[in-house]
Amino acid sequence: MRSSNPVFSRRGFSRDTGYAQFNAQPQAGGPAVGTQPNPYGQAPAGNPYAQNPYAQQDLQQGAPQAPVGTGRMTMDDVVTRTATTLGLLIVTAALAWAFLPVDEANMGKSYGIAIGSALVAMVLGFVQAFKRKASPPIILAYAALEGVFLGVLSNIVDTYIAPGAAMQAVLGTMAVFAAVLIAYKAGWIRVNRRFYGFVMAAAMGFILLMAVNLLFAVFGGGDGLGFRSGGLGILFGVIGILLGACFLALDFKQVEDGIAYGAPKEEAWLAAFGLTMTLVWIYLEFLRLIAILQGND
Repeated sequence: MRSSNPVFSRRGFSRDTGYAQFNAQPQAGGPAVGTQPNPYGQAPAGNPYAQNPYAQQDLQQGAPQAPVGTGRMTMDDVVTRTATTLGLLIVTAALAWAFLPVDEANMGKSYGIAIGSALVAMVLGFVQAFKRKASPPIILAYAALEGVFLGVLSNIVDTYIAPGAAMQAVLGTMAVFAAVLIAYKAGWIRVNRRFYGFVMAAAMGFILLMAVNLLFAVFGGGDGLGFRSGGLGILFGVIGILLGACFLALDFKQVEDGIAYGAPKEEAWLAAFGLTMTLVWIYLEFLRLIAILQGND
C-alpha cells in the first residue's frame, strides 16, 4: 500500500536495501519473512494485494541474511524520529514567533523570511521525496524551515485576523491525529485499494481546484474563484482537514506494512518525514478555516 503522502506515494519505502530476510520469525500480524521466501512477495495480514518489496529485491540481488533482530525498523524508531522532527519544527516555529515581529514596521521583512523559508523547505521536500534513501539532515532542515514559516504565519493570523487561532489549530491537529489513530487501530478505517483510490482522486481534485483558484487570484485579483473565503472557503477548509485525516490513515498503513515487511531502521526517518508533512497540511487547513470563521471575511 502506498500512501497519498508525497514521500510515500512515489515508491513507498526504499526497495534497494535487502533487509527482508532479516528474521526467521514473523512479527505479530506480519509475514514470515526470511523463511522459504515467496518469489512473488508476501503481504501482511489484512493486505492481500500488497507485495513485499524487500523480499523481491533480496531474491533479485541475492542479499545476505542479516543477524536476527538487528537493523529493522520498529514502531519505537518511528515514534522517536517523528518526535525529533516535529520537536524541531515546533522549536523553530516558537523562535520565529518570538524573534520575527509582525508589527507594521517589520511585517514585510518577517513575511519575506517566512515565504523564503517555505520555498526552501518545499525544495528540500521534493529532494527528499525523490531520493532513494532517507537523509536525516535534509529532513531536519525541512522541519526547521517549515517551522519558521508556520511561526510567522501563525503569528500574523493570531495577531491580525483571529486571536487564539494558532492554539486552536494545534489542538485541532492533535485531535484529528488522535481520532484517526484510534479509528485505525480499532479497525473502523479499512485502508484498502478502494480507500486509496478514493483518497487519491479526491486529493488530486482538491489540489487542482486550489491551483486554479490561486491562478485566478494572481491574475484576476481578490480571492480568485472564492474557494478560500466565505461559505466555499469553510467548505473547502473542512474538506482539506478530512483529506488530511485520510492521508494519516494511509501513512499509518504504510508504516505498519514497513514494519511487517522488515524495513531497515533508517526508513523510520521517511515515516517521520511523511507524517510531519501530513500534520503540517492539517494544521494549515485548520488555521485557514479558523481565520475564515473568526475573521472579517
